Amino acid sequence: MTTRLRQMAILLPALAIAACGEEQQVELPYGTAQQFMASEVQPTAEVYWNAVGAVSELVDGEPVFREFEPETDEEWEQVRLAAVKLREYGEVLATPAYADGRGDDWLDFAQGMQDVADLAEQAAVDRSTEAVFEVGGTIYAVCTACHQVYPPADLPEGMTVDDMAADSNRPSADESLEDYLDEGSE
Repeated sequence: MTTRLRQMAILLPALAIAACGEEQQVELPYGTAQQFMASEVQPTAEVYWNAVGAVSELVDGEPVFREFEPETDEEWEQVRLAAVKLREYGEVLATPAYADGRGDDWLDFAQGMQDVADLAEQAAVDRSTEAVFEVGGTIYAVCTACHQVYPPADLPEGMTVDDMAADSNRPSADESLEDYLDEGSE
C-alpha cells in the first residue's frame, strides 16, 4: 500500500503541473459573439427600439400615420427590463470569454453599452417617450460603432456595415422624437 501512496504522491503533482501548461478553453455562455448578438442582444434592443415611434400605413387605400408608445405599467416594465438586459449583456461582452483576443476598444464598446443602457433604463423609469426614443438612437450608435470595428461575420449578400447604419427604420442619435414624427407625417 505504501508503494501505491508513493506513486500517487509523485503522479498527482506531475499531473497538476502538466494541467497548468495546457491552455484552458473558456466557455462562451451564449455561444460565439455573433450568436450572442443574434439570439440575445439584437432581440432585446428591438424591444427597446420598438417601444416608441410612428408608422405610416395604408388603410383602405388611404395613408394613416400612427404613433405608438407604452401605455400600461406592464409595457413600460418591458421597456425597462430590455434596458436592464442590455446592461447585463454589456457586462457579459466585457468578460474574458468574449473580450480575450480583441482590442481594448472592445471593452470600451462593452462599457458604452452598459452606460447607454443605464440611460435607457432611466428613460423607461421616467416614462419619457422622448428620452426612450433619443436613447434608442444612442444605443443604435454604440452598436453601429462596434460593428464597424468588429463586423458581423455574415452580412446579407451585398450589404455592408455602413448599409446597416443607414437603415431608415432606426432612430438617429441626432434626431429628436419630434423631428422623427414630423418626417413620418409628411
